[in-house]
Amino acid sequence: MTVHIHPSVDSGVRKGTGSFAGGTLVCKCKDRPVKVQITGDVAHNHACGCTKCWKPEGATFSVVAVVPRDSVKVVENGDKLKIVDPSAAIQRHACSVCGTHMYGRIENKSHPFYGLDFIHPELFVETGSAAPGFAAFVSSVIESGVNPADMAGIRARLKELGLEPYDCLSPALMDAIATHVAKSKAKAA
Repeated sequence: MTVHIHPSVDSGVRKGTGSFAGGTLVCKCKDRPVKVQITGDVAHNHACGCTKCWKPEGATFSVVAVVPRDSVKVVENGDKLKIVDPSAAIQRHACSVCGTHMYGRIENKSHPFYGLDFIHPELFVETGSAAPGFAAFVSSVIESGVNPADMAGIRARLKELGLEPYDCLSPALMDAIATHVAKSKAKAA
C-alpha cells in the first residue's frame, strides 16, 4: 500500500535553508489570488491530522507551521478572505473562492499560542522555509475517513519521513502549553 501523507513530503522532507527570510503565500485561485506576505522563517512546522486544518486535494495531513502574528500581512485581494468558523479557537482566514486557508489567528489573549499565526508553508512562492519536524494529531485522520486498519502503515511512513507521530502536539509544544497554564494559574492565585 502506498501511503500518501501530503504532496510536499511524499517524495521526502526537504530541509530548509536555515536562512529563509520569508516570502509570499498564494492561494489556489487563477484569477486575483490572495497573497499574504510573511516576514521571517516558520517555526514548529509539522504534518497535522486534525479535521480543521486545510489540506490540498488528496492529502491525508495538512502541513502547518507558526509565525509571529506581526510578520503576517495580507498584500493582495484580502477582500476574498473569510473566517471559516468564527467559533473556533484558531480563526482560519480562507479564500472564499478556492477555499485555501491562508492564515489562522488566535484572538484570545489568554490562549497559549496567542501572538502566533498558523500558515501552510507549501503555499510559499519561495523555497527554503524550515522543514516539517513531526506529525501531530495523527489519530484524527480516522475522523476524516481514514480506515483505522491503515494507521500502522501511516505511522510507519511518517517515521520513515522523519516525522515523529504524536496524537497531540510535540513534547516541546505540550510543555509550552503547560507552562502557559501554570503561569496563568500562578497569576490568578
